[in-house]
Amino acid sequence: MRAVARLGAAVVGVALALAGCASAPAAPARSAAPMTSPVVKQKVVVFAAASLTAAFKELATQAPGLDISYTFDGSPTLVEQLNAKPDVADVLATADEPNMKKASDAQLIKAQPTIFATNTAVLIVPKDNPGKVTGLNDSLTGKKLVVCAPSVPCGAAARTIAQNAGYSLQPVSEEQKVTDVVGKVTSGEADAGIAFSTDAKSAGDKVATIQLPGADKVVSRYPLAVTGKSTRPEAAAAFVQLVTGEKGRAVLTRYGFTLP
Repeated sequence: MRAVARLGAAVVGVALALAGCASAPAAPARSAAPMTSPVVKQKVVVFAAASLTAAFKELATQAPGLDISYTFDGSPTLVEQLNAKPDVADVLATADEPNMKKASDAQLIKAQPTIFATNTAVLIVPKDNPGKVTGLNDSLTGKKLVVCAPSVPCGAAARTIAQNAGYSLQPVSEEQKVTDVVGKVTSGEADAGIAFSTDAKSAGDKVATIQLPGADKVVSRYPLAVTGKSTRPEAAAAFVQLVTGEKGRAVLTRYGFTLP
């Protein structure tokens, strides 16, 4: 009888244990981690004046939705390249209006260009100014002066400033882009050069800057526009908005450009 009682108690215990398991709440299922889609960047090809190099490269870091590919060169060179192959770029940004007008006359751009920045020219010398240059005067006699070619915006500005000052420029070389002028001065190949104030600022302590009287009256205005044969017009428009918007204006100001 005792064995039967023990067996009965065991059966009741098992039944109660099973009942307890059945009534226990089920553990909540773990939710799957949310799937995040990778950001798809829009590719855009930009032809930009050489003096925009530093500012535009920084601006690219503030455009997470754009995959920007740049070509920096002298403005007339960019227009020539675009004329040879109109669909090679989506946006054109020049350092002056005459070269943009050439692009417009050749129907290489869409709609009216937007002026987004202005710049002025300065005289630059190597940091220690070994040539003892003081301006557009006799201190340049026998010295190596480099300027941009007449068709390049910085070259056109240099000649206008010199003409207004009654000084005849006698450069040892004429460069196709302003960054080459800066390069020859910083390397010591030239005693002085005429470049844009923004390029002098970007060169930092590698150059010393000498203000040119009347330079503030010879202002280079920078236009940009979507190209007529752009294969990515939406991305091109987004880049224009980036440059002309709050982020673009802040970066341009930091690099020394004046806003229109």
